[in-house]
Amino acid sequence: MEGENTKPKILIFGGTGYFGKYMVKASVSSGHKTFVYARPVTQNSRPSKLEIHKEFQGIGVTIIEGELDEHEKIVSILKEVDVVISTVTYPQCLDQLKIVHAIKVAGNIKRFLPSDFECEEDRVRPLPPFEACLEKKRIVRRAIEAAQIPYTFVSANLCGAYFVNVLLRPSESHDDVVVYGSGEAKAVFNYEEDIAKCTIKVINDPRTCNRIVIYRPQASIISQLELISLWEQKTGWSFKRVHVSEEELVKLSETLPPPEDIPISIIHSALAKGDLMNFELGEDDIEASMLYPDFKFTTIDQLLDIFLIDPPKPARTAFE
Repeated sequence: MEGENTKPKILIFGGTGYFGKYMVKASVSSGHKTFVYARPVTQNSRPSKLEIHKEFQGIGVTIIEGELDEHEKIVSILKEVDVVISTVTYPQCLDQLKIVHAIKVAGNIKRFLPSDFECEEDRVRPLPPFEACLEKKRIVRRAIEAAQIPYTFVSANLCGAYFVNVLLRPSESHDDVVVYGSGEAKAVFNYEEDIAKCTIKVINDPRTCNRIVIYRPQASIISQLELISLWEQKTGWSFKRVHVSEEELVKLSETLPPPEDIPISIIHSALAKGDLMNFELGEDDIEASMLYPDFKFTTIDQLLDIFLIDPPKPARTAFE
């Protein structure tokens, strides 16, 4: 068994954010020495951020406070680690170019995983507001390739708990649910804990170096209408389906002010059009559940059971 002292040391950018927290915990639980580069705590910091810092310190995480434009500081930290994972949010996407530059200067990083953890951006062309976000991610990908930095690009599709909260609103009292488009398009809902744990497996796997890994386990694929019906079976409740057509979503994407136009464009792409499932995986593609057959992804059924017992809190993704 791999000894603790031989496991790669991991530096995580964006580790105090919604998805970053899952990644940090997965890294620690897998026995990796874990570092988090985070913005400094100030008097104006939210109490939740202070709690996260305290929690991380309690599980042995080394927190380095700084900004992404502190080049020398980042380079010095990089020289102490082996792997870099970025989970920064959309507004910081192009700031990852600063991380790319620092990695190239440091010269020792064995693998870099940029903040790609959604759809496979090189294979979808969504509405303009979301397309603009994906284009920024493509710019980062191309910069990593040009710099010849060892990488893995992870396409994890939808964060399951986040989108169950968005679609089913289990923390609210209501008798209706919104269905985007026909509700029949298939999407991939992966539980955040699984995405993080599987990603920690990916970082040291030679088969995934300079490759794209797509997380598309069969048990995570479901349509909106199927998801709603399954939730009704589990809760004994009955919901009125309120449909928002594709045309209405397109109009909203054109009329809502930025950045409110981005999430509606994501919903149009992933849920109404079914872009996550609109391309076939070929022999050259790496799919996570096939790569790691012993890794048990949480099924949709199991994810909804989690919401019955200990529901994850609703969250908001930062778009500005």
